[in-house]
Amino acid sequence: EQHTLTIADARHTEPAPTLDREGFCLRPQTSAVDNFYQLEPCRPRYEAELLELVLGETGAEAALVFDHTLRSDSSDIRGERTIREPASVIHNDYTDASADKRLRDLLPEGEAEQRLQRRFAIVNLWRSVRGTVWNSPLALCDASTLAPSDLVAAERRALDRVGELELVSYNPAHAWYYFPEMTYEEALLIKTFDSSRDGRARRSIHTAFDNPLAPADAPPRESMESRLLVFFD
Repeated sequence: EQHTLTIADARHTEPAPTLDREGFCLRPQTSAVDNFYQLEPCRPRYEAELLELVLGETGAEAALVFDHTLRSDSSDIRGERTIREPASVIHNDYTDASADKRLRDLLPEGEAEQRLQRRFAIVNLWRSVRGTVWNSPLALCDASTLAPSDLVAAERRALDRVGELELVSYNPAHAWYYFPEMTYEEALLIKTFDSSRDGRARRSIHTAFDNPLAPADAPPRESMESRLLVFFD
């Protein structure tokens, strides 16, 4: 079934969205990296930038950067760069079970068990890696309008592991937003999991979408998302 949705301009939302209320927020971030397609020599410096931003935003005591994924909506760029296409299905990256499993996969057994006894979260940092984003921007759903019954667990198979994500059924109560014309100097933070059950946002469903306001000559989207495990006292 197809449904027509309104996607509001989050830049003009008052108050501005936050990680703990809506599950996402936009922050300025000027990076020292000038070529994200050659990240490896600059990886430690860039990951230090990510840690500074995410720890400052969340108030967490520690974090671990564990993934960087480049994407483009241009098949030519994807072929040239060997990168992925935008995710154009409404989803959230982790279920409760797969978030716990990801933590166990990434940390030594003893540390993992200790971390699982306290609050932890997974945050994505999404950014343009070239120019302004017109095509295939991200739409994000206000977490307070998402019901647990809207979520459907689905297996996700990668080359090296089997994971689980959440697909989403339609609910007219969902409130959708996007940040128009994101630039190279901005970072979109998306909470894809939070173990806390104290009423704050636990996940933010999201998707790329075809932007009807994009100019006909707008360049392809080129973006990167980085994922962080975030640990609290």
